[in-house]
Amino acid sequence: MKEFFSISRAAKSVGMTAETLRHYDRIGLVKPCKTDEWTGYRYYSQQEIVKLNTIRALQCMGLTLAEINEILSYDDFNKIVRALREAEQNADKKIEELNNAKLKIRRARAFYENKSDGVNRQNDAYIKFYPRRVIMLSESLDKPTVDNLWNYHRHFYSSIPENMKDKFTFEDSAGVYEREGQARLFTECRAYTSVNGLEILPEGKYLCADCTEENRVATLENLISTAKNSYNVNPEFTVRLIVLSGILQWNYLAQVFIGE
Repeated sequence: MKEFFSISRAAKSVGMTAETLRHYDRIGLVKPCKTDEWTGYRYYSQQEIVKLNTIRALQCMGLTLAEINEILSYDDFNKIVRALREAEQNADKKIEELNNAKLKIRRARAFYENKSDGVNRQNDAYIKFYPRRVIMLSESLDKPTVDNLWNYHRHFYSSIPENMKDKFTFEDSAGVYEREGQARLFTECRAYTSVNGLEILPEGKYLCADCTEENRVATLENLISTAKNSYNVNPEFTVRLIVLSGILQWNYLAQVFIGE
């Protein structure tokens, strides 16, 4: 026996309001399969429910009701499939844009959360223990910019061979690794396999200090001098983790390794 849905039940099942369904009826987008001639109550079948769910999905992809109505009015199923495939591709682009926006917001939030404890460590060196970290070095980028910072994950994924991409995931962090006078932008690996460009930051104590682009050279020189004079360590590399100081600005957390 064919199942029928009242307008309130149909609206609830597709996440719409009864008034929305009445509007669709008035404009001819989705009409109930039957209307009680005595009460005027509208009833929907499973076929209309599928159509309503399709409309809701297409609206989420940015299509207007007029565009949706055109797609649903096609008599040729191949045209419908092509239109829905194009809508799906547009949805993928929108999802990617939203994910990128989410990452930007998360980075900005992390900065302000770190600052909310009221501790100002600017110009003060301190020691922090870090576990072993595996980083991937960029082959072409040696410093952050507005353009490359917001899309750095995409940059690093593009350098991985196609058959290995699914082996990698990255932390939401970036920085500059410098060794023997050569600087390279990096991101930290959460999952990885053996490829060129990986570098290991050993587990242990790091002498750290906050710095800006303007005073980073002096800050790193001071950290290296302190490591040599106070800890008898000659650092082989330096690290500058990028820390957001605003939506389009960043500072650094400079680090030098002083031992386990």
